Amino acid sequence: MSENIELVRSTYECFNRRDWDGLFRNADPGFEFTLQRGPNAGTQKGREQVQRMLQDQGSAFDLWVIEPEEFFERGDMVVALVKFQLRPKDSTAEFEIRIGTLWTIRDGKLISARGFPERQEALEAAGIRQ
Repeated sequence: MSENIELVRSTYECFNRRDWDGLFRNADPGFEFTLQRGPNAGTQKGREQVQRMLQDQGSAFDLWVIEPEEFFERGDMVVALVKFQLRPKDSTAEFEIRIGTLWTIRDGKLISARGFPERQEALEAAGIRQ
Protein backbone atom coordinates (compact mmCIF):
# COMPACT_ATOMS: atom_id res chain seq x y z
CA MET A 1 0.00 0.00 0.00
CA SER A 2 1.40 3.40 -0.95
CA GLU A 3 2.13 6.08 1.65
CA ASN A 4 -0.70 8.27 0.35
CA ILE A 5 -3.24 5.46 0.48
CA GLU A 6 -2.05 4.51 3.97
CA LEU A 7 -2.45 8.14 5.06
CA VAL A 8 -6.06 8.25 3.82
CA ARG A 9 -6.85 4.83 5.32
CA SER A 10 -5.51 5.88 8.72
CA THR A 11 -7.53 9.13 8.51
CA TYR A 12 -10.73 7.08 8.25
CA GLU A 13 -9.62 4.97 11.22
CA CYS A 14 -9.12 8.13 13.27
CA PHE A 15 -12.54 9.43 12.21
CA ASN A 16 -14.24 6.20 13.30
CA ARG A 17 -12.62 6.56 16.76
CA ARG A 18 -13.46 10.31 16.81
CA ASP A 19 -9.74 10.88 17.34
CA TRP A 20 -9.72 14.47 16.07
CA ASP A 21 -6.05 15.06 16.87
CA GLY A 22 -5.10 11.94 14.92
CA LEU A 23 -7.41 12.83 12.06
CA PHE A 24 -5.83 16.27 11.60
CA ARG A 25 -2.25 15.28 12.52
CA ASN A 26 -1.27 14.99 8.86
CA ALA A 27 -3.56 17.69 7.52
CA ASP A 28 -2.32 20.97 6.12
CA PRO A 29 -3.48 23.94 8.27
CA GLY A 30 -5.55 25.11 5.30
CA PHE A 31 -7.13 21.68 4.73
CA GLU A 32 -10.41 21.96 2.81
CA PHE A 33 -13.34 19.55 2.94
CA THR A 34 -16.04 19.90 0.30
CA LEU A 35 -19.41 18.16 0.10
CA GLN A 36 -21.40 18.32 -3.13
CA ARG A 37 -24.84 17.74 -1.58
CA GLY A 38 -26.70 17.57 1.69
CA PRO A 39 -27.30 19.91 4.60
CA ASN A 40 -23.57 20.65 4.89
CA ALA A 41 -22.90 21.13 1.17
CA GLY A 42 -20.07 23.52 0.45
CA THR A 43 -16.46 23.88 1.54
CA GLN A 44 -15.15 23.99 5.09
CA LYS A 45 -11.59 25.27 5.60
CA GLY A 46 -9.19 24.50 8.41
CA ARG A 47 -9.43 22.10 11.31
CA GLU A 48 -11.92 24.14 13.33
CA GLN A 49 -14.53 24.44 10.56
CA VAL A 50 -14.11 20.87 9.29
CA GLN A 51 -14.25 19.32 12.76
CA ARG A 52 -17.27 21.42 13.74
CA MET A 53 -19.11 20.35 10.56
CA LEU A 54 -18.29 16.68 11.12
CA GLN A 55 -19.36 16.81 14.76
CA ASP A 56 -22.55 18.67 13.86
CA GLN A 57 -23.41 16.18 11.15
CA GLY A 58 -22.56 13.25 13.39
CA SER A 59 -24.78 14.51 16.22
CA ALA A 60 -27.79 13.15 14.30
CA PHE A 61 -26.52 9.57 14.50
CA ASP A 62 -25.91 6.93 17.16
CA LEU A 63 -23.85 5.02 14.59
CA TRP A 64 -21.70 6.67 11.94
CA VAL A 65 -18.85 4.54 10.65
CA ILE A 66 -16.99 4.98 7.38
CA GLU A 67 -15.50 1.85 5.84
CA PRO A 68 -13.11 2.27 2.91
CA GLU A 69 -13.85 -0.44 0.37
CA GLU A 70 -11.41 0.40 -2.42
CA PHE A 71 -8.61 2.87 -3.14
CA PHE A 72 -7.28 4.27 -6.40
CA GLU A 73 -4.23 6.49 -6.74
CA ARG A 74 -3.14 8.91 -9.42
CA GLY A 75 -0.26 11.26 -8.73
CA ASP A 76 -1.02 13.27 -5.60
CA MET A 77 -4.65 12.14 -5.57
CA VAL A 78 -6.29 9.20 -3.83
CA VAL A 79 -9.87 8.20 -4.49
CA ALA A 80 -11.49 6.27 -1.65
CA LEU A 81 -14.69 4.41 -2.41
CA VAL A 82 -16.34 4.19 0.98
CA LYS A 83 -19.41 2.80 2.70
CA PHE A 84 -21.14 4.78 5.45
CA GLN A 85 -22.96 2.73 8.08
CA LEU A 86 -25.53 4.95 9.76
CA ARG A 87 -28.19 4.70 12.46
CA PRO A 88 -30.10 7.88 13.28
CA LYS A 89 -30.52 8.80 16.92
CA ASP A 90 -33.50 7.22 18.67
CA SER A 91 -33.90 4.66 15.90
CA THR A 92 -33.15 1.01 15.36
CA ALA A 93 -33.06 1.42 11.58
CA GLU A 94 -29.60 1.21 10.03
CA PHE A 95 -28.71 2.08 6.49
CA GLU A 96 -25.70 2.29 4.21
CA ILE A 97 -24.56 4.89 1.74
CA ARG A 98 -21.74 4.40 -0.74
CA ILE A 99 -19.86 7.45 -2.03
CA GLY A 100 -16.50 8.43 -3.45
CA THR A 101 -14.04 10.85 -1.88
CA LEU A 102 -11.17 12.48 -3.74
CA TRP A 103 -8.21 13.30 -1.48
CA THR A 104 -5.31 15.53 -2.52
CA ILE A 105 -2.00 14.97 -0.72
CA ARG A 106 1.26 16.91 -1.03
CA ASP A 107 4.48 16.19 0.80
CA GLY A 108 2.72 13.83 3.21
CA LYS A 109 0.01 16.36 4.12
CA LEU A 110 -3.73 16.16 3.43
CA ILE A 111 -4.57 19.24 1.37
CA SER A 112 -8.22 18.60 0.56
CA ALA A 113 -11.04 16.08 0.43
CA ARG A 114 -14.06 16.29 -1.87
CA GLY A 115 -17.03 14.00 -1.33
CA PHE A 116 -19.01 12.90 -4.39
CA PRO A 117 -22.45 11.27 -4.08
CA GLU A 118 -21.67 9.07 -7.09
CA ARG A 119 -18.49 7.03 -6.87
CA GLN A 120 -17.80 7.37 -10.58
CA GLU A 121 -17.71 11.16 -10.23
CA ALA A 122 -14.80 10.93 -7.79
CA LEU A 123 -12.88 8.64 -10.14
CA GLU A 124 -13.54 10.96 -13.08
CA ALA A 125 -12.44 14.02 -11.09
CA ALA A 126 -9.09 12.28 -10.53
CA GLY A 127 -8.82 11.29 -14.21
CA ILE A 128 -9.17 7.60 -13.38
CA ARG A 129 -11.04 5.43 -15.84
CA GLN A 130 -12.51 2.08 -14.90
